[in-house]
Amino acid sequence: MSETTPRAWDGAAYDRLSTPMQAMGLEVLDRLPLAGDETVIDAGCGSGRVTEALVERLPRGRAIGVDGSPSMIATARERLGDRADLHVADLLELDLGVEADAILSTATFHWIADHDRLFTRLRAHLRHGGRLEAQCGGQGNIANVHEAAEATIATERFAPHFASWQRPWLFAAPGETERRLRAAGFAEAEASLIERPVTPEDPHAYLTEINLGAHLERLPEPLRAPFVDEVVQRLGGGSITIGYVRLNISARA
Repeated sequence: MSETTPRAWDGAAYDRLSTPMQAMGLEVLDRLPLAGDETVIDAGCGSGRVTEALVERLPRGRAIGVDGSPSMIATARERLGDRADLHVADLLELDLGVEADAILSTATFHWIADHDRLFTRLRAHLRHGGRLEAQCGGQGNIANVHEAAEATIATERFAPHFASWQRPWLFAAPGETERRLRAAGFAEAEASLIERPVTPEDPHAYLTEINLGAHLERLPEPLRAPFVDEVVQRLGGGSITIGYVRLNISARA
């Protein structure tokens, strides 16, 4: 696999397991003041769980969902039908031909390494005065999971598969995020961190699809389940708590 190939997602599996992501996403949506007639882009809409709630907030408006994963968009289409405009697109190359009133994004930006370009593309899709309300993994996000994963990677069985691997995430700090937003043309920008620990009902399935998918793509199929098993054991086995740290972003164009 190319070092620059984006992670593949299983939209249906994500949809089954993403209740914690949905809960966090709905809190971000609640921060967005809407009259009901706006055009709003959900940037990184995933399987459409939060987009569905957005549609309900826009009885006279337009919801546009964008995700880089064809599987995610296919799952979102099953959920939403024609209630939202859905597009498979790279957010770094986004060109929808619209100026939206607002952009919503949850659990997405940390999968994009170039936040300068990302924020520039998002700013280009907002009218003057439009709002960006977002949340993603921030500095220190899921550090306990990554510590356990790195220890597992270092073992003889797995190490050869991770040689020269570039970790495909960016957990940014608030200050640098605010600077990037202003440099991209946002008139106002505020970012902060909040801890949001999650204890999944099925740790193995949750880690497989939500947290360790990029790791598992490096491995042949027979080694994937053993890798997750070892990470779970390093996290204590049985019931585990994942140390989410979310970066909240509020900005105005």
